[in-house]
Amino acid sequence: MILPQNASEFPQAEAEGQGQESDRSACVLGIIPIIYYSVLLCLGLPVNILTAVVLSRLASKNKKSSYIYLLALTASDILTQVFIIFVGFILQTAILHRRVPNAFIHMVSVLEFSSNHAAIWITVILTIDRYLALCYPLQYRSLSYPERTRKIIAIVFLSSFVTGIPFYWWSDVWRDPRSPGLIDRVLKWVHCFIIYFIPCTIFLFTNTVIVCKLRRKTESKRYQLRIGKTTAILMAITTAFAVLWAPRTVVIIIHMYVSSVHKDWRVHLAMDIGNMLALLNTAVNFFLYCFVSIRFRDTLRGLLWMNKPCRTREGEKGPTESYSNSLKPLEIPLGTLD
Repeated sequence: MILPQNASEFPQAEAEGQGQESDRSACVLGIIPIIYYSVLLCLGLPVNILTAVVLSRLASKNKKSSYIYLLALTASDILTQVFIIFVGFILQTAILHRRVPNAFIHMVSVLEFSSNHAAIWITVILTIDRYLALCYPLQYRSLSYPERTRKIIAIVFLSSFVTGIPFYWWSDVWRDPRSPGLIDRVLKWVHCFIIYFIPCTIFLFTNTVIVCKLRRKTESKRYQLRIGKTTAILMAITTAFAVLWAPRTVVIIIHMYVSSVHKDWRVHLAMDIGNMLALLNTAVNFFLYCFVSIRFRDTLRGLLWMNKPCRTREGEKGPTESYSNSLKPLEIPLGTLD
């Protein structure tokens, strides 16, 4: 869950008391987060919907598990933007000034955590899928196929909702002046492990194995190797996630043991920036797909009625020859988004 920013700059409930309000840390960024999240929502939501349409076309046409995983990842990013950016920040904080029942805030927290968990763990499952494709190519087709993929995705979404329920009791770091108690610290550590430490460990292990395997095959000169488009996209997604979520994870730990967001403006500022970077992760995948995948770009052009210029020159491989030559040995499965 990404907690709403800058609650301290809006009028608070009378029950909080004037004495506590005077101790609150000032919002150093002022109106910048409001502008940032508004732009992120207005840009990221249409872009993710467009990505979902393109991926759904590719999934229905090619019947590959990787497209279905990427489509599920896009759907979870859309849920994250709706529940966290729109409901959690813009509606609760900027419009309603958090003058809403506590039960509503806690229920939104459950949905926010659930969408976060789904987005991250769909990426984990996609990473494992690519690991199996590259390291166990002979068994891969029997292990990964669309029907099983849909069942796995359904299990991940259901598990994400179940793991989000305990965070109904997540404390509001922006309004709570007290130091985190035992329950708060347990929830925060569980949160850090679920959304960062465990996924990043899996990403690091699988990506390292994939790169080492490709390097060994290249050194043996048995095949002319290349990293498949899906593998390249996967590495870009996991790297972006690790970089963008690191600041927020560090600040949560600092908040638990060093200083409070409520009273220290430096932690307040760090939490603002950490959350802004983490939520940026929900809007970057579209650009990664466009940068890496020719097939994604071609499908997008067709969707937007943009004619693709003919780029075939004499000596270049035509479509039939290209697909024929792309049938590499089983040790080197093709990337999905070629």
